Amino acid sequence: MTDAVIAATGLYTPPHSLSNAELVETFNAYVERFNAANAEAIAAGEVVALQPSSPEFIEKASGIKARFVIDKTGLVDPERMAPNIPERSNDELSVLAEIAVEAAREAIAAWGKDASRIDAVICAASNMQRAYPAMAIEVQQALGIDGFAFDMNVACSSATFGIKTAADFVASGSARAVLMVNPEICSGHLNFRDRDSHFIFGDVATAVIVERAEDAAGGWDILGTRLKTRFSNNIRNNFGFLNRAAPEGIGATDKLFVQEGRKVFREVVPMVSEMIVEHASDLGLDPHGLKRLWLHQANINMNELIGKRVLGREPTAAENVIILDEYANTSSAGSIIAFHKANDDFAAGETGLICSFGAGYSAGTVFVRKR
Repeated sequence: MTDAVIAATGLYTPPHSLSNAELVETFNAYVERFNAANAEAIAAGEVVALQPSSPEFIEKASGIKARFVIDKTGLVDPERMAPNIPERSNDELSVLAEIAVEAAREAIAAWGKDASRIDAVICAASNMQRAYPAMAIEVQQALGIDGFAFDMNVACSSATFGIKTAADFVASGSARAVLMVNPEICSGHLNFRDRDSHFIFGDVATAVIVERAEDAAGGWDILGTRLKTRFSNNIRNNFGFLNRAAPEGIGATDKLFVQEGRKVFREVVPMVSEMIVEHASDLGLDPHGLKRLWLHQANINMNELIGKRVLGREPTAAENVIILDEYANTSSAGSIIAFHKANDDFAAGETGLICSFGAGYSAGTVFVRKR
């Protein structure tokens, strides 16, 4: 068995940032029109009036101040409230593959080796643009990589599940190096007419290269990986190919992202906190001694409470990295963004944790040590 190393990471950030104020202005314009159009039904008690949102409500509920998006024009249009992403021909690089390739190129440049040394590509994300051919194979072709590629979806935990899979390929000798990409256009599945969730997500792409320790000049030793799933309906998206067989339901809100946020908070925080502490113990690590946590960027209140339970005290901003104020929730990419942006100050031998959690429920822990 061969030890695996996280050798490099990459990040693609879309050019358009959408502030809470911009999002609220559009949402409140929609609310005003809806309430006016349904005034009689609302007065008669037949329809419930929609409530406006505010930047203060969003920031208090989530810690989010802004998010990056692939397209802004459709999201600030009260009549559309969905991104404008034109369909491309089959001969063009798909938009999901395009942003994955951008993140991958940055990772490959940081790695300092030729892409021909990569033997496998994994596209791990919460939503795939199509069923087939696999997005990963499209990325593989665009980068001129030989070997094999495939897609995998474990919602917000896709990146940690992808790192685990890549590390296993390396450990077994199936690949010298694996490229794992996380293209997330979350604005495409978000209901921008829902007050409780219209602010949650942003768009981004991340990339991670995992290679054999014997080939790595630096990077991060993967000390251990652990995965966990437990079925729950509290985060769900029912969009899929079988919707065509029941067209009367295509416009239903459950064909977009829906969640029971309070239930998720109550159930996921203890599950993830216990998983982290138990995994650390099994690896002989003191969780209180971790230099940094790079957690899934779902909600600042969840992250702060998990950080407190893992470290045994209130974590500092340097110990528990928060990037969702700028990026919002980017599903599987969030913990990788945090890791990518906040690891330069590590000395050899210092340890940290990359952790994901989300729909499924699913959770993944990846303990790493600076080489």
